[in-house]
Amino acid sequence: MPAIETVAIIGSGNMGSGIAQKSAQEEFNVQMVDREEKWVKRGQEIIANLLDQALERRIFSDKQINSIKSRVEGVVGTENINPNTDLVIEAVFEDFEIKKEVFTILDRVCNENTILASNTSSLSVNDLARVTNRPERFVGLHFFYHPAKNRLIEIIPAETTSEETLHAVETYCKAMGKVVIICKDRPGFVVNRFFVPWLNEACILLEEGVASTAQIDSIACKAFDIGMGPFALMNLTGPSIALHATDYLADQLNTPRYKGASNLREMVANNKAWEIDNSPEYNESVRKIVEERLLGQVFAVASQIVDEEICSKEDVDRGAKVGLRWNKGPFELANKIGINRAFEMSKEYCKLANLDIPNMLKTQKESDKSFDFSYVDVIISKDVATVRLNRPEAMNALNVDLVNELGQKIDDLNDRDDIKAIVLEGSGKAFVAGADVKFFVDKIKEDSFQEIYDFTAYGHEVLSKLENSSKITIALATGLTLGGGLELALACDYRIGTNKTQMRFPETNIGIYPGLGGTQRTVKICGVEVARYAVLAGNFLNAETAYAFGLITHLVDQNYVAKTISDIITGGKPENKFRHEPIDNENKNVIFAKKYYSDDNIKQILDGNKPNNIQGLDENMILRQMKSISYTAPIALEIAADLLEIANSENISLTDGLSQELSNLERIFSTKDAYEGLSSLIEGRRPSYTNS
Repeated sequence: MPAIETVAIIGSGNMGSGIAQKSAQEEFNVQMVDREEKWVKRGQEIIANLLDQALERRIFSDKQINSIKSRVEGVVGTENINPNTDLVIEAVFEDFEIKKEVFTILDRVCNENTILASNTSSLSVNDLARVTNRPERFVGLHFFYHPAKNRLIEIIPAETTSEETLHAVETYCKAMGKVVIICKDRPGFVVNRFFVPWLNEACILLEEGVASTAQIDSIACKAFDIGMGPFALMNLTGPSIALHATDYLADQLNTPRYKGASNLREMVANNKAWEIDNSPEYNESVRKIVEERLLGQVFAVASQIVDEEICSKEDVDRGAKVGLRWNKGPFELANKIGINRAFEMSKEYCKLANLDIPNMLKTQKESDKSFDFSYVDVIISKDVATVRLNRPEAMNALNVDLVNELGQKIDDLNDRDDIKAIVLEGSGKAFVAGADVKFFVDKIKEDSFQEIYDFTAYGHEVLSKLENSSKITIALATGLTLGGGLELALACDYRIGTNKTQMRFPETNIGIYPGLGGTQRTVKICGVEVARYAVLAGNFLNAETAYAFGLITHLVDQNYVAKTISDIITGGKPENKFRHEPIDNENKNVIFAKKYYSDDNIKQILDGNKPNNIQGLDENMILRQMKSISYTAPIALEIAADLLEIANSENISLTDGLSQELSNLERIFSTKDAYEGLSSLIEGRRPSYTNS
């Protein structure tokens, strides 16, 4: 099936216009369709207003905004869309008959290859697929509000959805930087299944007189570690949406407890919002009742989702963290308060709701252990293993658990005779956004350098497993690839990038140096001068520059990633991974790096001075480099420069160079500057270095 390049959105309200905007931002050609011209214009105005806000926040430039707008074509009437559109997403009112009418028109208008999708939050995807003439090319897509900002999407294949259709739609969603949850067609899918009853339970607590709206919101915010309670959330999205969703779930799941509370009905009938006063004080008894009721509901329903095999417990937690912006998902919260207590809360809620206690909770209680989580998914297709780093709420940052699991998975795949290639990819918009900085800060505070060393040393082992694998190893560095993530990619045979690729070594700016091979492999891949440009100053590298340097081996359109993987596998492992030379010596940044960061200039640069041998170089680029160097931690800069020189020595092997990286860890992590730089990143401020 051809890749999706053109998209039509039926409906130009907040959801439809948001989907259109996000698609256009990611360079898809979009038709935004509605029944009347005035509604199309309203959708265009919504997009324009949001883009104006993005301009004010410097997210986009004027040129980018004009380009985005140019990719959105307004169309009046579903019957008038381009019949050759690759994907049509229906985003009309949540009414089965209305949606059926839309799909009847689309079946008639669109060619046989067009994929149809419904942006439904509750209706059965299987039922919708059956009313079309192309059930194999039909899928449910549940975007979350606001589609241009919220990174979560639930993909719901119908029983009839073909693998080709699912792959094409998943690729489209990934191209938009979405965190994808693929789930079964069950009422509420994943997030709404536990979130909607949570909203209703808050209404029931209010109706029972247990607490006020302000008290319930305050208790919920503390119990769930969230920024907005249930009543504030309903005021933001509209109580009518909550009422519709609760009634639907109650009916579909035959659970009267979910039926919209009478006070919620009253709010909707009178077109009112919840009144939330400024006096949330409460006593311990009130706190306990509200907390246990709301937590118990979430634990019970989240466990039902897993029991019914709608998705994994990890995906439930991802849905909460990415889609709802909770700091912890339901199962992480259960671990936090203790499994036994979580079980008892769930048991009490199940009594109220007349539900069976989920089996997974029973099993977990019997084990008397916390839930274990997986952060690495392995998908096998023929002889290719895709290893997905799945920690999108943290942009797949490398922590102890992820690295340990990755090492185990690579070992397993290396031992298999039926696997020819290993492909690494990240979930969401990032490949890997570096290492988990909080881990380093915590260990410095605890004076536990050994744990930092052990984590880094094992990271080296994992990268060595990739580098020395008999399999063809490919990193899909198609998004943000920073620090440890870039080092992980460099350990692979090949690195595929797209126009969304951004690479950077930020370490010297945050008081440390690249410690997972960044100082060694970078030199051996692209030469010492270019490595200095990348490592010492922490320069951001766009896709074009990263490819010119050789940090990306293949720069392709997102739609051709799969074909590129296939072509690479056909060609086999590279003859010479370490070229010691950039791919494109005519690139302006390569030319600049080779001259500015030459051996003749490096001492002056490290001393904070303007080099002498810079004739013919762009003055603005020179000033930017000097400014970037001035922001680095002096000790980190010195060590990084020394390690780059080691990598450039003909007499030192890669193995010896990597050992030198490890041997300098204690020196750098014992400095005050390391703690200051790492802490400043967490706190969102500029560090103040003292060279100590």
